[in-house]
Order: sequence, then structure tokens, then C-alpha cells
Amino acid sequence: MSDTELTVTLSGGSTADARAVVRALEPAFGSARELPADKNATVHTATFDSDTADGSAPVAPGTADHLSAPVTVTVQGTPQAVEKASSTLAQVFPTRDQGSASGDQEQERQLLLEP
Repeated sequence: MSDTELTVTLSGGSTADARAVVRALEPAFGSARELPADKNATVHTATFDSDTADGSAPVAPGTADHLSAPVTVTVQGTPQAVEKASSTLAQVFPTRDQGSASGDQEQERQLLLEP
């Protein structure tokens, strides 16, 4: 994983909920390599190269689509990318931090986003 890459894993909710979460991260990280699309999937993933966005786009609180159900999100990347993703999602959705784990050069954090 490069120092600018962020991987997001989403479970719970619908494919539309997963897309809403990914779109909420775009102002900070640019477009994901691929939007969640499989309507039969129970877990969705998205990967961002944060160097595709300058990160200066403001995120307006409450501007994302509403979620139909709680969504568990795991963000993984450098500590800076994980913090940026966590704070971005917390500005847009009601968020509960469910814990984190740190490795040598990576961090992982789990969040619960509520409708």
C-alpha cells in the first residue's frame, strides 16, 4: 500500500449506502477507483489514491445522501489518511468510533455510520 492509498471496506446497508459513503470521501480523496456496484454483495470495498485530490475541497456537514441502515466502515492506510477519512465521514454522517489498530506504517479504524 502506497503512502497515499486508502482502502475502505463497508458492510451493512445497501449498495446505495456504500456508494453514498464512498462519494462522501471524494472531496478529500478524489474519485475511488471503482464505485460499489454489486447489489448482491454483503461487503463492498473501495480504494482511493489520495494524491488524485488536493484535499482542499470542503465537506459540508450533512450533505451526503441519507443512509437507509447503519453501515460499518473500516478504513485502512497511513495514519494521516485514516484520520482524514475518519474526520471527513464524521462531518457528514452520525459516526461512532468502534476502535483502531496500528501497525508499523499503517492504521486501521472501524466506524459505525448511522442513518
